[in-house]
Amino acid sequence: MDEFVINIKGIGKAYKIGDVIVNALREVDLQIKRGEYVALMGPSGSGKSTLMNILGCLDTPSKGKYWLNGTDVSNMTDNELAEIRNKEIGFIFQTFNLLARNTSLDNVALPLVYAGISKKDRVEKAEAALKSVGLGDRMDHKPNELSGGQRQRVAIARALVNNPSIILADEPTGNLDSKTSVEIMELIEKIHEAGNTVIIVTHEEDIAKRAKRIIRLRDGVIEDYGLG
Repeated sequence: MDEFVINIKGIGKAYKIGDVIVNALREVDLQIKRGEYVALMGPSGSGKSTLMNILGCLDTPSKGKYWLNGTDVSNMTDNELAEIRNKEIGFIFQTFNLLARNTSLDNVALPLVYAGISKKDRVEKAEAALKSVGLGDRMDHKPNELSGGQRQRVAIARALVNNPSIILADEPTGNLDSKTSVEIMELIEKIHEAGNTVIIVTHEEDIAKRAKRIIRLRDGVIEDYGLG
């Protein structure tokens, strides 16, 4: 098994805005080992969101290669990328991205529906994931019946339910107060300690410092790989 869960070589991403070509990423190389806990940092316009979208298979590069868990995902179709996302990546978003009319259990089970898992197994896995984030007593609650911190815990349970190769957290504490932010970051640390590869995208230095390595971007290139 490849020691790198993420391996990208010469990745570039260009956007055309009117007559202007904007290079959001330029010739980026990056390797992330299985089981690492990494923070991606950079000012607005640095390319960190573009890189996160490529790492998360939400977008494809204009050039270069990206191997996720040993599979070349650089030139996959949208349908192929959707399948890879569902199987390999657990997302945690700043805005939680929960379905308002669904219970916590149904929200967490959603990736398993797309994966074609039977209803009985979906319920079992979703219940276990919710218990693992301390929400065993909130399974039938809808998002509007939960606090912000509880909503983010539901989102974390959903990210974990498929046992993905990487957990990708985009500003996971951005909508939370400081006390709840600490609780969520402690939970993410436990997820890493359980053997998961965790990548957190943040602009907050104190959040980034909780990771084991900080990768810093500026003007579409990595200026610091955080390797000692």
